[in-house]
Amino acid sequence: MNVRTNIAAATLIAGLATSMAAQAQDWPKQPIKVVVAAAAGGPIDVFGRVMAERLSQLLGQNVFIENVPGAGGMVGGQSVARAAPDGYTALLGTIATHTHSQNLYKAPLYNSVTDFTPVGLIAEIPLVLIARKDLPANSLQEFVAYAKANAPKMNFGSAGTGSATHLGCALLNSGMGVSIQHVPYRGTAPAIQDLIAGRIDYLCEIVVTAKPQIEANTVKAIVTLSGTRSSVLPSLPTAAESGFKNMEADTWTALFLPKGAPAAVVAKLNAASIQAMETPETKAKLETLGATIVAPDRRTPAYLAKFVKDDIEKWAVPVRASGIQPE
Repeated sequence: MNVRTNIAAATLIAGLATSMAAQAQDWPKQPIKVVVAAAAGGPIDVFGRVMAERLSQLLGQNVFIENVPGAGGMVGGQSVARAAPDGYTALLGTIATHTHSQNLYKAPLYNSVTDFTPVGLIAEIPLVLIARKDLPANSLQEFVAYAKANAPKMNFGSAGTGSATHLGCALLNSGMGVSIQHVPYRGTAPAIQDLIAGRIDYLCEIVVTAKPQIEANTVKAIVTLSGTRSSVLPSLPTAAESGFKNMEADTWTALFLPKGAPAAVVAKLNAASIQAMETPETKAKLETLGATIVAPDRRTPAYLAKFVKDDIEKWAVPVRASGIQPE
């Protein structure tokens, strides 16, 4: 390559960079698609639509949800990883799309760490340990003692192998140092029905789904598997308050753009998402879903980048302990 060619190539690259920077400053000029890697109607979908409504108002463009379920969230995640990094396609990422996908599959459809541009962590939604109503334990200390004494004859349910409810209990079991039989179901509803009927001993369920059964007194609430108490079950203590650390099994939501998204777009979307979270009406709606808005110092792109790396490492331990074979 001669000098003239080098100069031409450098000029072209500089021109493209300048053009992208100018476009980023004017962003957004058109509707923005946010992919939710789950079916419509579930908690994550509802969460996404609440956020999209407020983001539309703040950004002055329509922010709409597209549901792309499949492969534990990876189909939706891949669709964003492959999209143009222009800021008009984003992902409402979750523990399923960015953490469990990397631990449950030998060949994930993408690399959670390198194939996305982190925008910001939004909220965490805790799991709650609920047990059959007649289980002789009313606190986490009593539950751990009972599990250690009766592990061979106990079982726990989940919404399916590899689901957040499965791995949440796998983390709990690992923390207790016990091995207990897992009974996977095709969804949360049948698992809860069998828990009510006493056919399984316990379940680690998303707080907003567990709450109606707790309030109806059809199951027994033991503890919140989170670092902080849930706003929808404020009287239920956390595992840490009960004397057990490393049992935090929050699910979470965050915004991601494709790899290579302009810094100016990331900054604008991050600022808008923070403003959306702080809007009283939006915040109230998210809290009814059991979501806890993350603290200000955890909302930066840099924090989210490190958070994803750490979360993948954290959950590798219970995945191995659970005996799940990566697919």
